[in-house]
Amino acid sequence: MATAINPQAGTRRKPKQRRPRFRFTPYLFLAPALVWYLAFLVYPMYQSLTISFMDWDGLSANIRFIGLENYRRIFFEDETARRALWNNILWTLGTLLIPTTIGLGLAVALDRKLRGRTVLRALFYGPAVLPMVAVGMIWAWMYNPQFGFINYVLKAVGLGFLARGWLSVFETALPATFLTAVWGGVGFPMVLYLAALQAIPQEQYEAAKMDGANGNQLFWRITLPCLREATVIVFSLAVINSFKTFDLIYTMTYGGPGRSTQVLGTWMYFHAFQYYNAGYGAAIAWVIAMITLVMAIPYIQRMSRD
Repeated sequence: MATAINPQAGTRRKPKQRRPRFRFTPYLFLAPALVWYLAFLVYPMYQSLTISFMDWDGLSANIRFIGLENYRRIFFEDETARRALWNNILWTLGTLLIPTTIGLGLAVALDRKLRGRTVLRALFYGPAVLPMVAVGMIWAWMYNPQFGFINYVLKAVGLGFLARGWLSVFETALPATFLTAVWGGVGFPMVLYLAALQAIPQEQYEAAKMDGANGNQLFWRITLPCLREATVIVFSLAVINSFKTFDLIYTMTYGGPGRSTQVLGTWMYFHAFQYYNAGYGAAIAWVIAMITLVMAIPYIQRMSRD
């Protein structure tokens, strides 16, 4: 007798696909850091943004909403704030030009096989790890008009007519503090450029030398193009740090003489904690934050792409 053949016989049923369960384990690990981040960064930022729209002395309960008045005052009424912004721009341009160039030159020189290059790298990088408050105090002593080291050396070599109170003269106060920033800021770009130089394949240099390239051609055609990514990072961090300048100015000149060396960071501090104008100080802080954020976009994009 013929048996009916079941066409579905011998076939296996596909197991039902289960939906992935939502697991809380990763979020439990992130929770402490997330709570800390929200409580001590996001919430204070929100509070300071709210205060920037207020007229408040920072102590009393008298708070009055004034909208964008504080921001309008920064750009259209406060001459010192505009001077501080201009000083920040000059500081940024100088930082992009001088410490970056010196750091690149030192990196190229110390990338070669030199005796004692490790010691030299440590010496040039050493000032970058010192607290800027300590650096400012040391250099403030060196600039002292009576017993400072700089005036002493000038008088010893017969250039006593150049001796002056470097931090008390309008024309020299800001350049003197910037020179201190250069001394303390050369090491960081040097280290970044050194790391980038060591990542360049040596075969490129060998092939170029076989084609007859000289030292200048090697630098401009191989070294500098290969340092493009490092240069973006160095420039971005230089701009960000320039607009966050506070400690050197506060330690060395206190914003003087007069208000000639005020930067946005010190002017924000004076208004928020000394003039009891918390709303205006918060507005200046958010101007610094917005400028820094705009300048940080190339750095963030480059790091995300890498």
